[in-house]
Amino acid sequence: MKDKNPKNVFKQGAISSKFIGDSIAKHQTKTSIGAHNIFLGQVRADVINNKTVSAIEYSAYEDMANQKFHEIREAAFEKFELTCMHIYHSLGAVKTGEICLFVFVSSPRRKIVFKALEYIVEAIKADVPVFGKEIFEDSSHQWKVNS
Repeated sequence: MKDKNPKNVFKQGAISSKFIGDSIAKHQTKTSIGAHNIFLGQVRADVINNKTVSAIEYSAYEDMANQKFHEIREAAFEKFELTCMHIYHSLGAVKTGEICLFVFVSSPRRKIVFKALEYIVEAIKADVPVFGKEIFEDSSHQWKVNS
């Protein structure tokens, strides 16, 4: 599945369970799909230097990031036998416990979706210019280190 133009993968704020459910439900009638796999990145209440994270504020170089997401998507379709893929990432503030990254892949075969999903998530973490500012309960902040 070759898309010629990068699509905007960003959602303002947290990615809702309704949005995730609606995205998945679209594929229930496709009889060529044998497996789906989902990754949900959730903001953790990490404790750093005795301060607890209450939210992460995400920002990005949007055009560059959308292009990178597009390249990752196209590479995954080239490398794996995928039927479909959704990638969405939050911008703005996302509270602890909320979803900030949603990746969904489908394929005729189950083993493919596991390998493809790991490949995609690792590529996103390594290559996409999305930045997170950790906001602590005391309103102080620091830039997030990818983990």
